[in-house]
Amino acid sequence: MTQNAMTTIELKDIPFFKRGKVREIYDLDDKLLIISSDRISCFDVILPTAIPGKGEVLTKVSEFWFDFTKDIIPHHLITANVEEFPQSLAKYKDVLRGRSMLVKKTEPLSVECVVRGYLSGSGWKDYKKTGAICGIKLPEGLKESDKLPEVIFTPSTKAEVGHDENVSQEYIEKQIGKQTTDKLKELSIAIYTKARDYAEKHGIIIADTKFEFGKLGDEIILIDEVLTPDSSRFWPLDEYTPGKSQPSFDKQFVRDYLETLDWDKTPPGPQLPDEIVAKTKDKYLQALNILTKS
Repeated sequence: MTQNAMTTIELKDIPFFKRGKVREIYDLDDKLLIISSDRISCFDVILPTAIPGKGEVLTKVSEFWFDFTKDIIPHHLITANVEEFPQSLAKYKDVLRGRSMLVKKTEPLSVECVVRGYLSGSGWKDYKKTGAICGIKLPEGLKESDKLPEVIFTPSTKAEVGHDENVSQEYIEKQIGKQTTDKLKELSIAIYTKARDYAEKHGIIIADTKFEFGKLGDEIILIDEVLTPDSSRFWPLDEYTPGKSQPSFDKQFVRDYLETLDWDKTPPGPQLPDEIVAKTKDKYLQALNILTKS
């Protein structure tokens, strides 16, 4: 695992596609090369401090889940093995190894498909204000981190810049149509449920997560990252205590630290202390090791 953090990865002679908060994406005609850096973003702000090895964890965890859920839906991953990458990338093997994926190029659907099994994060904040999440009415008297009576689909907009915004299913239906929205909901809940049951057997609660989908011709496939510590809340099952926030194996640990600071959640973000970086790295590695062990 990388000791020094890798924040930018430039492939000078490969056509650039776009940069995300964490990923660098390069254009290979009908394919894309997705490289996971060690950058970390919280509250949609890229922090100036990176987490060494984080990009490798994200890649390995996604690779595991893509394979695990392929019976539910096909995915965009072709290979994460640099030896199988196109010859044009051969000279970058050392940089790309362990943190990159060659994927099919799709037409992304403009929605973050958020699935919640537990009451936490922005869902908890919405519930305290309105008794509902994204328009879905919930029973009265629920506590923070409670398991929900049933898994719910709470989509959000996919912002290129700034904050994603929680919206109702009806809002998404107006954007991409009711039939496609219903399909995304069905797929999202099916993927989450299978992964949740597996993770619980290994000692991790997946409280919530988000998926992204793309179209390849007429087919909807799973894209981006899947069930990583960046896109999910992972809680240790043996420490689960409803009524408060939970210890976690994900970047909620960094969010919790940032909430103690006098920072208005706009760029530039604050530097992270070495202790927070080390603990975050350890949590990501724990999640990888627990989830991918047989």
